[in-house]
Parts: sequence; structure tokens; C-alpha cells
Amino acid sequence: MSNPTHDKGEHYLTTPKAEPFLERLIFNNRAIILVLLTILTLFLGYNAVKIQPDASFERMIPLEHPYIINMLEHRDDLENLGNFVRIAVESKDGDIFSQEYMETLKQITDEVFYLNGVDRSGLKSLWTSNVRWVEVTEQGFQGGTVIPDDYDGSRESLEQLRQNVLRSNEVGRLISDNFKSTIVYAPLYESDPETGEPLDYGTFSRQLEEKIREKYEAQNPNIDIHIVGFAKKVGDLIEGIGSIAWFAGITIALTTLLLFWYSRSVSGTLVPVFTSIIAVFWQLGTLRLLGYGLDPYSVLVPFLVFAIGISHGVQIVNAMAVEAAKGFDAITAARLAFRALYIPGMLALISDAFGFLTLFFIEIDVIRDLAVAAGIGVAFVIITNLVLHVLIMSYFGISKGGVRHVQNHGEKQDRKWRLLSNFSHPGVAPISLLIAVIGLGLGLYYKQDLKVGDLDQGAPELRKDSRYNKDNAYIINNYSTSADVMVVMVKTPEEQCTQYSVLRAMDSLQWELANTPGVQSTASLADVSKIVTKALNEGNWNWYAISRNQTIINASIRNAPSGLINTDCSLTPLLVFLEDHKAETLRTVVEVVEEFAQTNSNEEHTFLLAAGNAGVEAATNEVISKAKNMMLAFVYGVVSLLCLLTFRSIRAVLCIVIPLGLTSILCEAIMAVSGIGIKVATLPVIALGVGIGVDYGIYIYSKLEKYLLEGKTLQDAYFETLRSTGKAVVFTGVTLGIGVVTWIFSPIKFQADMGFLLFFMFLWNMIGAIWLLPALARFLLRPDRMLEKARTAK
Repeated sequence: MSNPTHDKGEHYLTTPKAEPFLERLIFNNRAIILVLLTILTLFLGYNAVKIQPDASFERMIPLEHPYIINMLEHRDDLENLGNFVRIAVESKDGDIFSQEYMETLKQITDEVFYLNGVDRSGLKSLWTSNVRWVEVTEQGFQGGTVIPDDYDGSRESLEQLRQNVLRSNEVGRLISDNFKSTIVYAPLYESDPETGEPLDYGTFSRQLEEKIREKYEAQNPNIDIHIVGFAKKVGDLIEGIGSIAWFAGITIALTTLLLFWYSRSVSGTLVPVFTSIIAVFWQLGTLRLLGYGLDPYSVLVPFLVFAIGISHGVQIVNAMAVEAAKGFDAITAARLAFRALYIPGMLALISDAFGFLTLFFIEIDVIRDLAVAAGIGVAFVIITNLVLHVLIMSYFGISKGGVRHVQNHGEKQDRKWRLLSNFSHPGVAPISLLIAVIGLGLGLYYKQDLKVGDLDQGAPELRKDSRYNKDNAYIINNYSTSADVMVVMVKTPEEQCTQYSVLRAMDSLQWELANTPGVQSTASLADVSKIVTKALNEGNWNWYAISRNQTIINASIRNAPSGLINTDCSLTPLLVFLEDHKAETLRTVVEVVEEFAQTNSNEEHTFLLAAGNAGVEAATNEVISKAKNMMLAFVYGVVSLLCLLTFRSIRAVLCIVIPLGLTSILCEAIMAVSGIGIKVATLPVIALGVGIGVDYGIYIYSKLEKYLLEGKTLQDAYFETLRSTGKAVVFTGVTLGIGVVTWIFSPIKFQADMGFLLFFMFLWNMIGAIWLLPALARFLLRPDRMLEKARTAK
């Protein structure tokens, strides 16, 4: 029921003729809809709490990239696919040649051998039979396992071990350059051989900590253990997910407090928080039913769904408070709020969804999973915000304290909004545009330094002082072969991989790579041939070359280490050990190899890129680099088209989209200045920022257009817009910014980076809508023509 003092226009708003079909459908069946949504919540909530962390090596790589196709095609012929762990066992006092150290290393090797997921045939350690030494004597070749057959821990056997190590060619690879540590190398299966299920990296990482690091460091105080590898990195990320629960609690608590401060209404505070959490439960439950888990990257999507729900929920609360302050009862206020917001609300949320779905351009399953998760979440926000929220509020309404807050602070707030309405003033708007142009110029200048890929050593997803990155630094500093390996595959006809022309071409490529910045060392069959040929000629360095005599070549590679030649001699890998996997390093090495391959590949041999973890990183960087601009073009195209269909005006589209474009450019500039590269973890932020940021502009413009069509001047129309919607936009931007800025304290570095970037984008998109949109409207909109078109349409 409306107050009898309302004017005719207000009374008309509540008449049945003004009710849209959706409004009648929803509000005439309130009880039935709430019962159905309650049942849905219980069902999806039950499934949500059962969702499990999930991570897969293959889901995190671009399976459709040529490098990855080459790698997977020759999977059985390669040992260095990038999915392995390296466990460095360090002797803190003394060297590795002690009975205590060797006994501990033997026990660790045995323990690793029995871990689920380890490819036991490829396990390497001083204690495994595939680590051998070879030498040439007057009697010919001699060799054996590095651990002497009669090893008993005595001084004599340890001295024999030392000699074998020096003859093994494993110094710098499995044995550190200073003889203070050795490595246990464990290649991994993608699926657990016992269960057939994808390898659980979280469980595997915990086993490494509990059964290896903690157990043996406690057992032998003179031992330090360092573990690196894809599985360990992902395991540490999954472990960090546990801390995300704390940040979720902090975000919800801060949002609730700020909402109460804003609305001074218990229902206006708890209902939007409740419905936003419901949207998250629906999303997680649906993902589990579809067979998805939460990987380290998509685990942040529920935060975004909650943020989007709050963003739109505040608009509902604000609109209902304004109507309640006029004297309308709860259900009428809810209906009027729905009527005013369902079109801009649906437009904004559909824009959000399309913004997320553009991530499908990136041919990496983990990003596509993120797109699915975000798209499902936004679809549910449409229901929880525009149906569940308004229906619950139609029963509870805005409390009396909230109504009094709106009534008592109206005049005081009006002065603030009157001041901000000057952004649309003819004298202020040109200054705003000039500032925007200067910001655009600075953004374009600094974003030139933006790199695709990792910009730091180790695992940039984790903090520099994390245990993983400390372990990685130890291995880099003590071994000639780093954890960053790129494998160039040399493919030949069967039984032709040892031909002189093939080895000679490999040797030439190695020489070029040895003189390439960022390359630590290389290894291939050509090295084995040269070393053995020299040994066969009394160690004379003049013979350190690839012989043109095929018989000598065949003899030289007879005992080549496993992994350097496949069974039918049709493929041999060239291993390139890099100082790091920074974007610049990978790009430089890839360019050298591709240029060499282009001029040296022929019918006898072909050089294929690329396996190894560095090869995977290089492929990922290429995919992201190509997809970034296409993704942005698509998201802006979709947002522009939806705005055009809704507002039927290119000028309106420009008013909404230009501030978004400025924010995207400034965000990329900040990434470049802050040393944050575009990679799997950060690329989604750019699309998410556009999708969420467009909400502000849509809400502001829809109200501005409404008041302009009523015949108000631009500045008066903008003043009314700020009074009704502007305060909700400002509050939302600040609240969401404060909610995500807490992420910068996360132990997961990429979550901290996402928090920092989202904080900027939430705030700056809000500023763009409040400050730049009215300035653009001053030059682009023609209120008189808008009125004329409206009259013609009627």
C-alpha cells in the first residue's frame, strides 16, 4: 500500500499496468518460489561441501599447442616431460662420502620408490642400478653401478664410491658440484597406477613432507632435504588453499560490517550477504555434480561470485531504502526496486558472464574450468539477486533504523552529491577528459614493458621466501643442471638417430645454445659420443669430437645413458638446462632453436620443440600471448553489443566502455611496473575486471538516461543519479576493494597479485563510472534528441 500523500506519478508506479511480466510471475508466487529455492539450496549445498581440491598436470598445459602435441606424441620416448620431483639430500657438515649419509640416502630412495604415483622404472639415485660409471682402460671399456657391488660403508668402499662418482659423469646432475648433496630424481605418472584416478598432488606433496623431509631430517640432524618439481609446487599451492578459508571469513566479516554501516538495517545487511553465500554454494554444488574440483586457480572464483552478489545486492538494498523512506511497505518497495533494477541488473550480470566466458579463447583447460566456474556462479547470482534477494526482502523490508538513516541524512548527503555532480559541468568535464587522456598516455607508455610469463626464478605463484623457492634456489646454486629443462626432440627415420649428420647438427645447436643468455648447460647423445671417443684415444682432447667413422660412433654410444635414445633409434632428446624459466629466457632460447630448426631440419633429421617443464612454460606463454588481445577484443565487443541492444545508442556505449578501457590499460601498466607478468594466474583478472567493472557504468547510465528522458538538464540528471544509485556504486567499489585487498597477505603469491589487481580495478572502475562517465556524457549525449526519440517511440 502506498501513502495517500504520494503524487499521481508515484501512484502510477504501483498500478498493475506498470508491472512487467517477470515481476508479476515472481511476486505473485512468492511462497512457492521460496520453497523451491530452499530445496535447491539444500541439494546443492550438500554437494558443495563435498567438493574436493583438484589439480592435473595436463589440465594446466595448452594441449592444443604444437609443442605439447609433440611432447605427448613422444611421451613414451622421453623421461623429462616436466612432471617429476627432484629431492636434494644435503649433508650440512662434511660431504656425501660418509656411512651415515649414504645409509640415509638409501632409505630415502627406498621410501620414494614406494610412493604412489612414482614411475619406479625411471627413478634415479646413487643407489639405483641405472646410475653407472664408465671408463676406458687398456683392456677396453669398464663400468658398473656407482655404488660398488661390495659396498659395506667402510672407508675403502667409500673411497671406491668417490672414484666411481668422479667417473660417472653425474657431477652437477645427480651429485652437487661441491659433493655436499645428491639428488633423488622421481618421474611421475599422470594417474595413480593403483587406482587409475588422477594423481592427487595434495596428498603426494604431504607424503613428501611427512615421509621424506620431516622423517629423515628428524632421524639424521645432519641432513637437510630440498624438494622441487611441478607436483611439489602444486601441492604447496593446494596447501595454501587452506588459508583461503581465513580470507573468505575476513572478506565476509568486513563486508557485513560495512554493509551495516551503510544501510543501518539488519535485514539490509544480512540478506545480501546470505544470498551471495547461497550463490557460492549453488556454484560449488553444481561444479561437483558436473565432475569439477577446485584447482589452485579456480579456488578464487567463489570470492568473485560473492563479490558480484554483494555488488548487485547493495543496489537492491539501496533502491528499497529509498522507496521505504517514501512510505511504501516492504512488498511494494521490493516490487519497485525490482522494477527499476531488473533490466540493468540482468544486463550487467550477462555482461559479467560473457566476460568470463571469453576465457575459453585460452587453450588451457584450467583457465577454461575457471570460465565455467565463473559463468555458472554469475548465472546463479541472477537468480539469488533478482529473485531470492527481493523475495526475502519483500517479507522483512528495510528496518526502521535504515529508513530513518535515509531520511535523516538526505540533506547532508545531497550536498556531497551536488558537489560530485559538477563532474558533468561544462567547465569541469573538459578537465576530466584531459586528465583521462594523460592517464591513457602514461598507461600506454608503461604497459610497453608488460611481459607474458613468469618474471622471477622458481615458482612465482609462491612467495620468494617460501620453502619451495628456497629449495629451488639451493638446487640452482649447487647443480649444473637446473630444475628448468627444455627438451628439443631430434626425430629421424628408424635406426638413423646416431648418424654422423644427426649428431653433428645436434652438436652445432648445442654450441649455439651454450652462447645463448640464460642457458646453463646442455646434454645430448653428441656429448656422449665425444666423451667416449676421447676416452678411446687415451683421453687426448684432440679427439673430443664426433668421428666421421660410423663404426666409431656406434661404439661410442653403445652404453649411452637411458633417456638419450629411444628403443628404435628414431628419436633422441637434446636437453637444455636453463638458469630460470623467466619469460625473456624462454623466448630467447625458443627463438634460437626455431631459427636453427628452420635452416637445419631435413629428411634425415627434424628438430621439434619442446618437452620438459621449460618447454611447457614456453608453449603456455605463446598461447596466452596470442589469446590476450583476442580475449579483450571479444569481451569489449560483447559488452558493447549488449549495451547497444539495451540503450539503443552508440553514444551510450562509449560512455560506459571508455572508462573500462582506461582501467584495463592502467591495470596492465601497473602490472608492468610491479613486475607482474601475464600468465595463467593473472590473465583472468583482466577479463574479470572488465566483466565486473561494467556493472558500475550500466547502473549509473541507466539512471542518468531515465532522468534525462524526464527533461532534466545533464547536471541535474546526474545529481539525481548520484542520490539514488551513485552512493550504492561508491559503496560497492570501496567495499569490494577492501574485501580483496586483504588477499595481499596470502602465502600464495598469485592470490596476493590477484587481490592487488582486483583492488585497483574495483576502485578505478567505480571512479571511472562516477568521474569520467558524466564528463563523456557532457560531450556525447544530446538530451534534446533523446527526448525527441522517446516521444517518437511513444
